[in-house]
Amino acid sequence: MAYDEVLAARVRELLEGNPDISERKMFGGIAFLLAGNMSVGVSKNELMVRIDPEDQEAALDSPGVRPFDMSGRQMKGWILVGSNGITEDADLETWVSVGLDFAGTLPPK
Repeated sequence: MAYDEVLAARVRELLEGNPDISERKMFGGIAFLLAGNMSVGVSKNELMVRIDPEDQEAALDSPGVRPFDMSGRQMKGWILVGSNGITEDADLETWVSVGLDFAGTLPPK
């Protein structure tokens, strides 16, 4: 299993009905793009969230949140939220909203 299908389904449910959302396989998981910009994704059993780099440090204090690193290098403007930070639907909705809000500030691709 490359990514948690149940978590991906929960994210899809939150994004349902938004015509500007598309899905793409990337990073060995699945990404959800808003107007062509990645907003959130699912990698293994974690939620990847695109976040304003200015808010990243504060977000790391939240339950289940850790830096997203690729090849040992931390990706600025990205966090991973583990299962203990998204168990409740309201928590998942909050993090998906964070990703959508930031991606919404970017020009469409």
